[in-house]
Amino acid sequence: MAMIDLKDPDLYVQGMPYAALAQLRAAGPVHWNPEGDGPGFWAVLGFDAIIEVSRQADLFSSAYDNGGHRIFNENEIGLAGTGESPIGIPFISRDPPVHTQYRKFVMPALSPARLDGIEKRIEERVERLFADVPLDTPADILPLFSVPLPLLTLAELLGVPADRWHDLHRWTDAFVGEDDPELRQSAEAMQAVLGEFIGFATELFERRRAEPGPDLASLLANSEIHGQAVTLPDFIGNLVLALVGGNETTRNSINHSLIAFADHPDQWERLRADPALIPQAVKEMVRFASPVIHMRRTAMRDTELGGQAIRKGDKVVMWYPSGNRDERIFADPDRFDIARPIRQHLAFGSGTHVCVGSRLAEMQLRLAFSCLARHVRRIEIAAPPRRVRSNFINGFKQLEVRLVT
Repeated sequence: MAMIDLKDPDLYVQGMPYAALAQLRAAGPVHWNPEGDGPGFWAVLGFDAIIEVSRQADLFSSAYDNGGHRIFNENEIGLAGTGESPIGIPFISRDPPVHTQYRKFVMPALSPARLDGIEKRIEERVERLFADVPLDTPADILPLFSVPLPLLTLAELLGVPADRWHDLHRWTDAFVGEDDPELRQSAEAMQAVLGEFIGFATELFERRRAEPGPDLASLLANSEIHGQAVTLPDFIGNLVLALVGGNETTRNSINHSLIAFADHPDQWERLRADPALIPQAVKEMVRFASPVIHMRRTAMRDTELGGQAIRKGDKVVMWYPSGNRDERIFADPDRFDIARPIRQHLAFGSGTHVCVGSRLAEMQLRLAFSCLARHVRRIEIAAPPRRVRSNFINGFKQLEVRLVT
């Protein structure tokens, strides 16, 4: 097959290159990818190989000092590809035991008891947003439904006013949009966004240190690692992580699933006829969407992976959309089947760094599509979607849908 560069963000503008990923996987679960601007990296494409990397944090490091969790080196060009900034190190770019300690501080805000209390409010939020979506006519679903839903939930978790979701949206897009000229228009524009966000985060940090509550921002602001209080820069870094992780997966799983149901109307009819399938359907929806494209690790010693000799210092990059379409794990993996029995998928990661908010993301998807199933007879895509130019987020900038009643 022709050589493809998995790092090239243009590769994903028209859609995930599933056929090319399948061809690479057929040659082996681990593939060497040269870089025009770097030493190259090992692309981990097979499900089992991704699990193997994810479960060995001592061997495959996420730490900022070793390059971090993105395909570029965070310790050279900054966490958001912006160079030096007051943003500290988020715990996704930490290895255990520090990573594990941060998770213990965050988990109370995402505990089953806490989420049980929030479910009713999310359900009411879904209904209010849906009430403003035009029916039987094309409409961009992003600003009306799929973008505000997780951001409003995140605002509640952080204990900030609901109307700040517009700012949270703008900031998040800038943080993950380093390769999209619409989302990050210039270095000057990014610095302005950083200034706004850092002002917001600093005020939030100081307020939550003075008057802590049960919200996620208070837990992040008052965490202690090895007996040392978290610093403002690291609070800001973890707040960026909460914003990106707290809405990108849910937002784009909704968008991808709308497209999947439009392309597979039989599955939508099946869901509407049997709402009891929705919890299982959500797992298939997230697998099929794979909203996060890659996560990177760095080999800490010589090893072997998928039949390849990995050297100490090599970049090892996991490609979740590939692992989630691995034929060895998922029969007919390109088929969208809401009744597919799924023991595990990779859309929330795996191992030490598995997404702490996966339960909340699944809840929002379940409530969103329960609402849609009650009111919408058919889903149609009214215009070609406009995708984010990114090798990191499998997302959209515009999605015109027609919800037929």
